[in-house]
Amino acid sequence: MTTEIETRERLAPGPASSSVLWEYAPSLESTDHVKIASRYNLFIGGKFVEPHSKKWFPTLNPATEEHLSEIAEADAEDVDRAVKEARRAYDKVWRKISASERAKYIFRIARLIQEKSRALAVAETMNGGKPIKESRDVDIPLAAAHFFYYAGWADKLEYAFPNRNVAPVGVAGQIIPWNFPLLMAAWKIAPALAAGNTVVLKPAETTSITALMLADILQEADLPPGVVNILTGAGATGAALVSHDGVDKIAFTGSTDVGKRIQRALAGTEKKLTLELGGKAPNIVFEDAPIDQAVEGIINGIYFNQGHVCCAGSRLFVQESVAEPVIRKLRDRIGTLRVGNPLDKNTDVGAINSRAQLEKIQELVASGVEEGAEMFQSSCSLPARGYWFAPTFFTGVSQSSRISQEEIFGPVLSVLTFRTPEEALEKANNTPYGLSAGIWTEKGSRILKMASKLRAGVIWANTYNKFDPTSPFGGYKESGFGREGGRHGLGPYVVLS
Repeated sequence: MTTEIETRERLAPGPASSSVLWEYAPSLESTDHVKIASRYNLFIGGKFVEPHSKKWFPTLNPATEEHLSEIAEADAEDVDRAVKEARRAYDKVWRKISASERAKYIFRIARLIQEKSRALAVAETMNGGKPIKESRDVDIPLAAAHFFYYAGWADKLEYAFPNRNVAPVGVAGQIIPWNFPLLMAAWKIAPALAAGNTVVLKPAETTSITALMLADILQEADLPPGVVNILTGAGATGAALVSHDGVDKIAFTGSTDVGKRIQRALAGTEKKLTLELGGKAPNIVFEDAPIDQAVEGIINGIYFNQGHVCCAGSRLFVQESVAEPVIRKLRDRIGTLRVGNPLDKNTDVGAINSRAQLEKIQELVASGVEEGAEMFQSSCSLPARGYWFAPTFFTGVSQSSRISQEEIFGPVLSVLTFRTPEEALEKANNTPYGLSAGIWTEKGSRILKMASKLRAGVIWANTYNKFDPTSPFGGYKESGFGREGGRHGLGPYVVLS
């Protein structure tokens, strides 16, 4: 329920304009049904076990800085134990059971995620800071959908790879980031299991809770012990997993710098590797685009997810003839975004995941101001506690500026202009990354031409940030290699002959 409370001037700098402001009554998602344990151990061999290190670290709610739980810190010995359990399960159980039986387990996991989706969504929001409507309506349903999708492939691998002999890789080590904790786990675990592999998963240290809740689901699904093992910890835990001789394949989603280190560490080994790394996605708006629809796509591409997706459309290219109305409408729309309690269903922009990430955003935004770009920032009030950053965009951005070249991973947009499609292509491709891109135009021929020349793995046309388990996802250049999702997502987990 809403009530109109005032009309006033709210945009600066630039020509004065007015907009209707609304006051929204709080609509908080209940947390009574969510059981977050005071301490979580490691999940090895189908059981929760204490870490060899005898160390636990705190995990916080980034919106309030409140302590949520203690998370076990796995050391090299814990990694060794988990890999050995995964190898035992692979050799003695998982590779021997029929593909149709594997499919039943994966399907059962999907159904349990659905059944527990409300609690999982709340836990994800409390631990990660993203708005509940993102966790509830996007992340958790997509996680279940990926398990459903790959359950269907488990007994059809001969159709995925026709005229080839298909065998699993073996033990897969998987390392996932903090921005989509459960969805990234589903992206990696589901195809690995469908192809007949076993898994050792390491979630991000700041968002481990839903991965450990998934461990409860695996137990409830009666997944054979050791088929999936979950180790929590920081960079040292991930490094031990990457370097372990018993791991046959590494899948990593995270920063480009860490991805490069992993690639160097595996050079000369026989381990398979897929990397899904950073991005600096261009979102290109042509003069014939549906402007209002494009503005909503821009907002969805960078602000609703706090810019916390590697494919966020953080570089906006607008054709000069429509730059003024697009920027005006964008400024108006940003002014309506609601920033606040992520558990409030009215919230559009939640909290930044950690203090370290917030400081990185602040440092890059300061560099944009120092380099002469003009900054517009929402006039919203930010909560006193927690990690917050107001929706922001820059105009007058140069191609060489840090905010145009470096991944910010926050609700910050750089706006640049172009005159011709050729100029848009040259500017869009002028970055080390190549993960995703967006094109806004009424001309289908222009979409096809631009898509064929953009160096990006995923390209959306007249929409943005739409995901489906049947569609492959991955990048070019420093955005990594390999694909996740779709039939292509099975490829890294099989050996073909």
